Amino acid sequence: MDRLQTTVLPGVGRVLMSLIFIWSGFGKLMGAAGTIGYIASLGLPLPEVGYGIAVIVEFGGGLLLLAGLLTRWVALVLALFCLVTAFVFHGFGDMNNQIHAMKNICMAGGFLVLAAYGAGGWSIDALRARRVA
Repeated sequence: MDRLQTTVLPGVGRVLMSLIFIWSGFGKLMGAAGTIGYIASLGLPLPEVGYGIAVIVEFGGGLLLLAGLLTRWVALVLALFCLVTAFVFHGFGDMNNQIHAMKNICMAGGFLVLAAYGAGGWSIDALRARRVA
């Protein structure tokens, strides 16, 4: 059971958590104008900068999470990103946005657990730690 808890489950969990960010970040790369327009429509300043940050955090963070590289730091950034987007972009207006906001809040909780316990055995972080030891 210990190997399952320290190697397999964290690895599978990271893969599942990374998919939504890789997918969303790639979508933003392919549809920059739409994303920038949406950010601007909310009245936020510097929508191009916000777009760049979103792509880096989602696509880049998703790939780092998938690989298990710098996992604790990436998880903290993604937790913060999820909380900010929950309140800024989804708010708690209609039911659909409430669901998206709660999804983001739940993901932030998962990222905080990942930040606390690390990437697990199937990760670049673990490989680097074994080489140092």
